[in-house]
Amino acid sequence: MSAHTEIVAFAGAAGRIDCAIDWPEHPPRGWALVLHPHPLHEGTRDNKVVTTISRACVQEGLVAVRPDFRGVRASEGQFDKAVGETADMQQLVIQVLERHPELVGLPWVLAGFSFGTAVAAQLDSALAELGQTRPAALILAGPAVWRFQFRQVDLPPDTLLVHGEQDEVVPLGELMDWTRDRGVPVVVIPGASHFFHGKLLLLKQLVLTRLARALA
Repeated sequence: MSAHTEIVAFAGAAGRIDCAIDWPEHPPRGWALVLHPHPLHEGTRDNKVVTTISRACVQEGLVAVRPDFRGVRASEGQFDKAVGETADMQQLVIQVLERHPELVGLPWVLAGFSFGTAVAAQLDSALAELGQTRPAALILAGPAVWRFQFRQVDLPPDTLLVHGEQDEVVPLGELMDWTRDRGVPVVVIPGASHFFHGKLLLLKQLVLTRLARALA
């Protein structure tokens, strides 16, 4: 097997969900679902933060699934403030394993950036509530969960929360207010903006470190 990317479609609650799937060079050790920023603000699966996280996952031997949320490019439906998007991703998790039985039983990782963190965190909590397999690692970069929160969110204590000190879209203070009583530490990258300009290599290293623990 050689490293490659394929474009496939899954079925969401509102129709087609278009995805890029990044395959590692060797037989996969597991898989990752990596979710993009706000669809109404040019957020797509090709966002640099999303692709940075995806490359880290592939480097660690994971298959990285990068969907376009409903209403983005070839994905059908309309923006639904994380409610419909979370339902879509819950269906996508099932379909990934149905199409790729070689991934069943292997660890998986759930990651998101900005708006994608709202979907990721609420998906993780929904899976736990239903007694389904939660990810081995939850990775939230530039979190904005509370801005689109429609259900209770219980973050695992080992969640990786990474935020830029100078985030101009989601101020650091908002994140600290949200996490203050949750007992989950926040990794703050000094001088980083919301999109981690000039800091993507550092972000990738933080993700790699978390993945190494999850896959050990």
